[in-house]
Amino acid sequence: MHVPAAEPRPSLYYRHEVFTPWLASSHPPQPVAPVVVAGAGPIGLVTALALAQQGVRCVVLESERQVCEGSRAIVFTRRSMEILQQVGVADAVTAQGLAWRIGHSFYRDQRVYRMEAPHDPDDRFFPMINLQQQYLEEILVRAAQAHPLVELRWGNRVVGLQQTEALAQLEVDTPEGPYTLQTRWLVAADGARSGLRGLLNLKLEGASYEGRFVIADIRVDLPLPTERLAFFDPPWNPGNTILMHREPHGIWRVDYQLPPGESPEQALQPESLSERINAQLAMIGHAGAPWEMDWCSVYSARALTLPDYVHGRVLFVGDAAHLLPIFGVRGANTGFQDAQALAWRLALVAKGLADPQLLVTYSQERVGAAREIIDEAGKSTRFMTPPSRGFRLLRDAVLSLSLTQPFVGPLFHWRTSRAHEYRDSTANSPDTWRGMFSGGFVPGAPAQNICLGPDDHLFDHLTHGFTLLWFSNENHLPQAVRTAQNRWQARGLSLKLLVVGHGEVDGADRSFDDPQGHFRERYGVRAPAAAYLLRPDHHVCARWSAQNATALAAALGQELGGALSRACSLEGETA
Repeated sequence: MHVPAAEPRPSLYYRHEVFTPWLASSHPPQPVAPVVVAGAGPIGLVTALALAQQGVRCVVLESERQVCEGSRAIVFTRRSMEILQQVGVADAVTAQGLAWRIGHSFYRDQRVYRMEAPHDPDDRFFPMINLQQQYLEEILVRAAQAHPLVELRWGNRVVGLQQTEALAQLEVDTPEGPYTLQTRWLVAADGARSGLRGLLNLKLEGASYEGRFVIADIRVDLPLPTERLAFFDPPWNPGNTILMHREPHGIWRVDYQLPPGESPEQALQPESLSERINAQLAMIGHAGAPWEMDWCSVYSARALTLPDYVHGRVLFVGDAAHLLPIFGVRGANTGFQDAQALAWRLALVAKGLADPQLLVTYSQERVGAAREIIDEAGKSTRFMTPPSRGFRLLRDAVLSLSLTQPFVGPLFHWRTSRAHEYRDSTANSPDTWRGMFSGGFVPGAPAQNICLGPDDHLFDHLTHGFTLLWFSNENHLPQAVRTAQNRWQARGLSLKLLVVGHGEVDGADRSFDDPQGHFRERYGVRAPAAAYLLRPDHHVCARWSAQNATALAAALGQELGGALSRACSLEGETA
């Protein structure tokens, strides 16, 4: 019998709510669920919300009865904020979080590198925003509770799994005992210690690193801006690394590396924590500043991924799919991209609008992204925590040079999480029109947000469906394009037509003026008429430079395959 903690978790700044457990005896027999999401962390909840907003009913199973303990993930990138905007919670995150874009690296007692993350006038969100994970989970829980197609079941833990060709059957344990739940699709969002990964006997591939870090949240009043601080080889922790971040509500995150041979139990002793945090505060000029410990833990850097995220009826996302070093804020931010990439595909499959083969491209693209991240993260991790004497000699040489040679400064860059390009995806259409564009975004690349006016951006108008960006100087759309849109929508596919031109355009869902040609310039449009087809996850899947409905049909067919594209084939139709 699963008995999760019923007492609120302690915190100096966050009031935990304990939710009532869901018990099978209080509900009628359970029908087959279209989708079950295992895990009500940020990635699982974003996946569930995205599916529900596309009309797919979701049951979310969470083994605990309250949101997470400790701040955990605290830095969310611009790309993550764009995904959170898509599920309707970005404003709440922005209202509570601390935006920032500057980081400093110090060697011993000297600053050797200052990084300022790019912030374009077309961007709605800052490069990074700090907010403790408890608050983000609370925001997402409230959104899920408010949606009629999301059912949150607290205190429900998956302990058994069987699959057939058509179903996954779960044994779910609760405070009153187990029950059986069947689902068409199971999303494994149950975190780094994924029980579902264990039930399927799946192994992660990659590398684990020796260096351990203490992560400590302290309440302390420091008159410092919201910037990332990294210290290499500081006097009180020679040869090791320290990171600091400001969090909301008067909390600071301090991450410091442990010397070799020290155990987590030794590191978390109160006297050890007190000595080291006092030393860090003294080093930054605030010796004796009073502070209180809120939460602490020990972690080690791992760069691991499953080689495939689709296993029958089970689909992996977030830390259940991969474990990434925190350097560069990659964990949750990568997981949000998993959730967005999976949700639109799974919604089409769950509604019977596309063949399950569509899910293969999810795995191909996101495993490729994870491997790319692992390669980048490995570089950062080996710099932060050298795994061998050779790496340490190289790192120390860079540190020494940084005192007098500015050219080595960029080696301190922590390669922050970013939106990945799926240039090799089999879902992309060939970029046969590339020569007609002066730059812009190739198939597979993430699209660029555009500022359209005060508090108005392109991504504000994108939904969970496909978007056709049509660049034209005409005041109407070609009839063949409007016919194509109607046929796809008649089969259940959301396809929005946004026209960039001059004034209102008959037949468009929305028209945007571009009097200075800024939108065209950013998208590399040179011809009088051109189009970009954007996927629901904001990635480009095709572009062309002609008024051509056949190109639209071919692009959607390439992206989707399966029943939907065959039913809606428009081959041969042109403007």
